[in-house]
Parts: sequence; C-alpha cells; structure tokens
Amino acid sequence: MDSPDWSSFSDDELLEKKISQLGLQLDGSKLQPLIQRLYDELTQKGLTFHPPCHIGDEWFVPVGIPAIFIPFFLTHDRLRHLEKKIILEVEGETDEWFMKLIRHEAAHAYAFAYPFVRKRKWQQTFGKSSNDETPSFYRPRPYSRSFVMHLDDWYAQSHPDEDFAETFAVWLTPGLDWRLKYQGWRALEKLEYVDELMRSFAGTPPLPMPEYRVADYDCLNVKLKTYYSKKRKDYEHSFPDFYDKDLRQLFDAGAHDEGRVKASDYLRRHRRELEDAVSKWSNENKYRVNKLVGKLIDRCDQLHLHIKAYDPKQNIQVAAYITTLVTNHLFTGKFKRTK
Repeated sequence: MDSPDWSSFSDDELLEKKISQLGLQLDGSKLQPLIQRLYDELTQKGLTFHPPCHIGDEWFVPVGIPAIFIPFFLTHDRLRHLEKKIILEVEGETDEWFMKLIRHEAAHAYAFAYPFVRKRKWQQTFGKSSNDETPSFYRPRPYSRSFVMHLDDWYAQSHPDEDFAETFAVWLTPGLDWRLKYQGWRALEKLEYVDELMRSFAGTPPLPMPEYRVADYDCLNVKLKTYYSKKRKDYEHSFPDFYDKDLRQLFDAGAHDEGRVKASDYLRRHRRELEDAVSKWSNENKYRVNKLVGKLIDRCDQLHLHIKAYDPKQNIQVAAYITTLVTNHLFTGKFKRTK
C-alpha cells in the first residue's frame, strides 16, 4: 500500500487531521492477512459465518450487530507510532496480541449472529447475557479454575458475556490442546460446552445480517487531537490526591543524613524500570502507570522529600507501593490508601 501524504507529517500536523479523512482501509493493510487467518480458523472449525471487519476507534462489536471494529491506529505504522508515543502502548500491536483480541471479538459477533445466548444451557454455563456494558472495574479471583485465561486482567471473570467470549477464543486458538491445559478445571466444562455448541452450528448460516451504517458506529469523525484528549482523560479520570503520610514514610531521609538524594530525582532516574515492572506485574495500562509516577514525582518535589543514599531496599519498597496503588485501581476504580 502506498504511503499516504500524511505519513510524513509532524505529530502536531497529524493531530489536526480528522481520523475519517485519513483514507484508512483494512484491504491492503498488514491487518488483512490476520483477519483472513481468523476466517481460516473459523472455517477449520466448520463455521461458515465470517464476521465483517471495519475500522473504528477501539476494539468492539456493536450491540446487535455481528461485526468487528478494529482500532484505526493499527492500520498504519505512523499511527501506531503516534499511539505508542501518547498512550505508551498499542493494544493489539503484535500479531499474537491481535489474534487474541480478534478471536475474542469474533465470539461476541457470533453471539449476535446466532441465538444461542437465550439457550437455558448457555445461561446455566455462563450466566445471564445482557446488553449492559462490561463493568470497568471488578474483583477477580486470580487463582480461580472456573474461568479460562486468555486476555489479561482475568477478563473472563468480568461478565457472563466476556466469560463466553474468552472461552470461545481459547477453543478457537489453533494448536492449543485446551483439554490438556484445563484438565481438572471447572473451565473445562465451559470449553466442552462451547465445542458442543459450535459443532451444532457448523455449516449453518447465521440470522439475517441487520442493516447498519459503519459511520454510525466507528466514532472516527473527530480530529486525532480530540480523540487523544478524550482517551487520556479516560485513563486519568481517577488519579488520587497523593498520600503525604505514605510518601514521608517511604522517603524518610532527614536533613542530617549524609549523602541523601532528592526523592524526585531518584524516581526520575529509575522511572522506566519501575513503570515497566509495575505494568508487567499488575497488568495495568502503561499510560496510567506513567501518569501515576509523574504525580508522585511532582508531590515529592512539593514536599521536599529525600531518601537515604544507597538504600538497597528502596527499589523494592517503591515498586511495591506503586503496584499496590494500581492494583487497587484495577479492583475498585480508585487509587486508595495502602493502609
């Protein structure tokens, strides 16, 4: 695919462009073979319905519409670069990550294409389906064997519809011996049911596709700067007031401690490794962790906090504190005091 004229724009110039006017297409993009891979996987399972794919502002399947919307920024390397610069990560960036996400969304599309969510056995297996949005915050049980492990954050535990979507995605994954992997788990019963259910629809056409306009759902008629302003605000909406008592305890070097170091300088020096470690082990969005550390740095400056030089425990204590904050956010939607 030829490079569009905006691919060489500066960030500031590009942010002034409307997403809908960038001329983005799935056909001919590096995503086309990955979408075809999904269709091939469905065909190999005997499933004839291939959900149409469109470009949108995020990963989603509209309620009642068995079609998959894929984030616009994945369609071009220049947009991936901008997304990573502003949000610090690109959801679906690698082929493996992309396939995990599109298999999950395919499950939602199938739930609208076939009427199986109304079946009594489906509801006995997963719970009652609904058109309500998946809750943003939930309290997962990390060691539960009642749910498959597919996407991060124990996402199958967030809602019955997500439980089905995650189970379907695991079932669809080529080369995965899910019977062996989930042997002894209650989740295996769900996988066996999905296998039975999908076999019953093999070769069966879906319900008639409802008419819809892509532009009514894609949310792309905005400038990139507006899109990112909203996205950053969504990620930042519940940053806490920082906890002076905690910070004073964490960075407790006194005026007479020899070789003491400013706490803010310490955090700046170790910022990247702290953010990488916290994001990895908490599964929290890198942008949110980055903003959290930035607020900590600012507050340490305001409080004139210092740490003792060469304290070998400091990295562990700071990483544990930040991880606690972001894990609380995952479970409750709020950064809470740790004590």
